[in-house]
Amino acid sequence: MHAAHMIHTDVVVIGAGPVGLFQVFQLGLLGIDAHVVDVLPEAGGQCIALYPDKPIYDVPGIPHCTGRELASLLLKQASPFLGIDTLNQDSPRLHLGHQVESVTPRAGIEPGFTLTTHQQLTFNCKAVMVAAGAGAFVPRTLNLPGLEGASNLHYHLDDDLLARLAGQHVVISGGGEEAVGAAIELASMGAAHKAARITLLHRRDQFQVDADLAERLNALIQAGDIEVTVGMPTDCHRADGVIHSLALLTPDSTTVDLPLDHLLVRQGMSPKLGPLANWGLPLERKQVPVSSATFESDVPRIFAVGDINTYPGKKRLLLCGFHEATLAAHAASTILRPDTPQHLLYTTTSPLLHERLGVKRSS
Repeated sequence: MHAAHMIHTDVVVIGAGPVGLFQVFQLGLLGIDAHVVDVLPEAGGQCIALYPDKPIYDVPGIPHCTGRELASLLLKQASPFLGIDTLNQDSPRLHLGHQVESVTPRAGIEPGFTLTTHQQLTFNCKAVMVAAGAGAFVPRTLNLPGLEGASNLHYHLDDDLLARLAGQHVVISGGGEEAVGAAIELASMGAAHKAARITLLHRRDQFQVDADLAERLNALIQAGDIEVTVGMPTDCHRADGVIHSLALLTPDSTTVDLPLDHLLVRQGMSPKLGPLANWGLPLERKQVPVSSATFESDVPRIFAVGDINTYPGKKRLLLCGFHEATLAAHAASTILRPDTPQHLLYTTTSPLLHERLGVKRSS
C-alpha cells in the first residue's frame, strides 16, 4: 500500500445518504474532521437509489421535496466540511463508488481503526460512524453466467457513459422507472450524441411507471426512437471481455439472439449488509444495537445512526436519523476531545460556528 493511498482523519462516515451527509455536517460544526465513503456513484443513499423523483413530505421545514432535491440540499449544507463541488460531487472527502471491506481496530497507544475499501483506499481514523441505511445498495443483476466483468456491462447512466454511447446499439434491461427513464434520456440526446439504436428489454410489454413517463415512452416508441423487446435473458455471448449478444426466451417459448454494443442493466437496487456483517459488530435482525443516549455500538468508538441501528423505541424515520446523527456527533466529540469543554453552541449566534461554516459576518 502506497502512502499516497492512506488517509488520516478523525472520523470515517460509512454511507452518504441523508443521515450520513447530516452526520458530516454535525461533526463539522464541532470541528471534527470527517471523510465519507459510499458504494453508490452518487450521494443520496436511498433517496437517490429508490425514489429520486418521488415527493417526501416529512422533513421539518420543507413542505415537500424529491429524494434528489433533498440529497442536493444536504450536500450543499455539508459542503463547508467536504470541500465539495456540489455540481459534480467532486470532493477530497467524499469517496463514491467505494465499499468498505474491513474495519480493523488499530494497534498502538491511541485507539482507532484502519478501514480499507474494495478499491484499496485505506483510512486511519479515531472513530467510525455507520450510516449505511439498510445496507449497501447494489444493483440487481441478470444472474447470467459470464456476464459480470464485461467491459460493456453498465449499471449506472452517468456522463462518462453517455459520451461513449453515441452511434452504438444500447440495450437497457428493466421494466421500472430506472430503465424507462434511462431509455428516455438516451433517446432525448442531441443528434451528435445519440445512440444509433435503443432497445428496452423487459419480460413483458408493460412497464411499472407513472402515467407521464408512460406517455413519453410511448411517444418515443411511436417515433421509432426506442424499440421494445419482450423476453427473458437466458445466456450471453461474450468474447474478449465484451458481451456481443443476449439469448432471449420469448413469450412463445422460442429463443432469439439480441445483438448489442452496450448493456445497461437498470432493474433497481437491493440493500445488502455485505462486509458489514464481518466487522465484529453485534447484530440484531441485521441491525446494530446502540445506546439511545450516544448511538455508540457495543464496540467502543463505532457509532451507528439511521436505519442501520436499533434501540428500544426505534422509529425508522428520516427525521429520527437526523436526531441520532446530532447526538452521536456530540458523543464522539466528548470521546475524541476529553480535555476540551463541551459547550453547546448555536449556529444563530456563535462566531466560532460561523467561522467553521464560512459565514461572512456583517459589521
